[in-house]
Order: sequence, then structure tokens, then C-alpha cells
Amino acid sequence: MTAARPAGVLITGGAGFLGANLADRLAGQGRRVIVYDNLCRPGVAANLAWLRSRHGDLVEAVVADIRDGAALDAAVARAEGICHLAAQVAVTTSVVDPVTDFEVNLRGTFRLLEAIRALPKPPPLVFASTNKVYGRLAGVALERRGARWLPADPAPRALGIDEAQPLDLHSPYGCSKGAADQYVLDYARIYGLPAVVLRMSCLYGPRQFGTEDQGWVAHFLLSAKAGRTLAIFGDGAQVRDVLHVDDAVEAWLLGLSDAARLAGQPFNLGGGPGNAISLLDLIERISALRGETPSLDFRPSRPGDQLWYVSDTRRFQAATGWSPRIAAEDGVTRLHRWLAGEGVPA
Repeated sequence: MTAARPAGVLITGGAGFLGANLADRLAGQGRRVIVYDNLCRPGVAANLAWLRSRHGDLVEAVVADIRDGAALDAAVARAEGICHLAAQVAVTTSVVDPVTDFEVNLRGTFRLLEAIRALPKPPPLVFASTNKVYGRLAGVALERRGARWLPADPAPRALGIDEAQPLDLHSPYGCSKGAADQYVLDYARIYGLPAVVLRMSCLYGPRQFGTEDQGWVAHFLLSAKAGRTLAIFGDGAQVRDVLHVDDAVEAWLLGLSDAARLAGQPFNLGGGPGNAISLLDLIERISALRGETPSLDFRPSRPGDQLWYVSDTRRFQAATGWSPRIAAEDGVTRLHRWLAGEGVPA
């Protein structure tokens, strides 16, 4: 008889950017990690190899799709806790292929919730939602000030957007992630699952191999490194609050360890007003780091793009004591050095 495989913390999408950093931190604490990933995104196979080289058998790879019910059930049955990151992550891709976006983001999450609900003792779940659930922030009047779009009202300008902001689902991606967000919250409410939702802003840091559609901080740095022209959709004054992955990992581990108390609540998670930058701000920083300004190609805005979004993270801070520690300027410099030191291909 084949021995049962041991339990561990299950990370769906665990070979991705945030997943790999979470797995590394957990395994570094001596905890066993089950990395569940279909390895379809560029760079994730290298992330998995990196994890295995650092942690050996503490990192178990399950190469499977979130839509594979049998594989998912088997992994969930051994989970001591679950970080659900597996997703179709690009708004542009969702517009081109809304069916796959729906199947992965909504049906995949629903299938995961059902697998958890079937267990005698459901493990804690933290779900990666998105700031895109708030849509274009209807009712938040904006004005351009220098290199940034900012709210005309000083209150959101100073504090950001809190969880009371009405959901306004734009794009298939916004709809699939927003519906999944609500399913997770409702399964906590109706079935008592210890499940928490984190509505993520823009993450950046080591092991991020960004593209034009997702992971824009790393994408800009990689493009500048390779001498490629940067495509800017809109006027470049769009603002986001960026959060270094080390700070994000701290938040996720807090959410996972205290999921029973936090269950059924959504929390905005980002760098907050102190780490808000525009695309033009980042380009200026890259120019200073490299000693030359990248060439830019300005293009029309894309569907679902927000001119401004900054997270109000006070609710999560009050609940857990968490706050971001790595300032955007320092974090971007760290990522620039990591990309150069790792010899990431152009």
C-alpha cells in the first residue's frame, strides 16, 4: 500500500510571483508547502526549481490546473491552510477570452470552496481578490496634478479607498474575480468556513517577471534593461499604491494564522497613500537608476483601467497590527538590483 503523502500549506498558483515568495517564507520556517500550479506562465517553472533547490522535500509540487477537480480535491484534503492565488490575472486577456477567465477565476474558486466545505474540519483559506472589484470608482472625482491623477476630495486623497466603496465590476476579469470574492465571503457566512478575502493592489519585488498586462513595475524595469520601448496606455499619470512582496507575505501569513477570527471579511491590501506612484513617477525613478530615460510609446487607455486607485489599509492594520515597511523608492531600487544580479534574460 502506498503511504499517504504528508499534509502542508496548500498554495494554488504557488509557483507564481507571490506564491513563490509565500512558499519560500513558509518553508524557511520549516513548514511543508504544497505548490499547486499548472506552470503555464513564463518564469514560474524557474520559480519552482528555485524553491526546490532551497528547501528540498519541504516543497512538494503538484503540477495541475485549478480546473482539475480530482487533483484539487486530493490536494485540499491534505491542506493545513490554503492560500488561493491561482487565477487568470490580466484584464486584457479576459476581454479576448472571457470563457477561460470565467472557468479559472470563478468556477475554479467555486470548486475549491466546495472541496474545502466537504472536509470534516475545513482549513483556513485566504483568497487573493483585487482592487478591480471597485471598477472605475464612480463618484470619486479626479483631477490631474503634475504627473498624477488625484481625487479632488482631500479625504480619499489622504486615506485611499476603504472597503465601504461599492463594488462595480468592470471587464470579464473584474466580474470573475468580484464574483469569486463574494462567494468566498458568503461561504464563510453560510457554511462557517474560516475564509478571508484580501483585495490586492499592485505588488512588486523579487521573482516577478512582469508583462505588459500584469506586474507593471517589473515589466517597466525589465523593458528598460532590455532597451525596449515602453508602451504607456493613457497619459501615464495613472496612480497605484505599490506594495513590496515582503510586506505582502507578512500580511498573508497574518491572515492565514488568524483566519478564524477574520473570517467573512474583505480587507484592502496595498502600499497605501505613502506608497502611491504614477507610471510617470516610476519612469522617472528608472531613469535615475539607469542614468537614461526609456523611450515611451503612448497609446489609448484600455478597458477597465483606473486613473487612480490607492488602498486604505487601516481596517487590516486595526485587525492585525500589520503595516507596510518598505517604501516604494527603496523597494524599486531593490528590485532593480535583483533583476540585474539574477541575470534575468531580456
